[in-house]
Amino acid sequence: MLTAAVNAYLGGDLDMGKAALRDAINLTIGFERLSVAVGTPAKSLRQMVGPEGNPTTANFFKILRALQNSIGVRLRVRAA
Repeated sequence: MLTAAVNAYLGGDLDMGKAALRDAINLTIGFERLSVAVGTPAKSLRQMVGPEGNPTTANFFKILRALQNSIGVRLRVRAA
């Protein structure tokens, strides 16, 4: 799910990216634990990845880092 989120973002499909990111959060650590990991209130995180949300680049990467740490993976970007 996390890979799908990143691929959607990189492909320019922000709506799909946010939806997949929400799913990844809900299926792994949840918004409350994510909140602690990134130092941002859970309500703000939900808004960021909600349909009308627009996380900053810094927040996006904080979320990715926390999710990667939680599920024990490392995503890599590779030129195709």
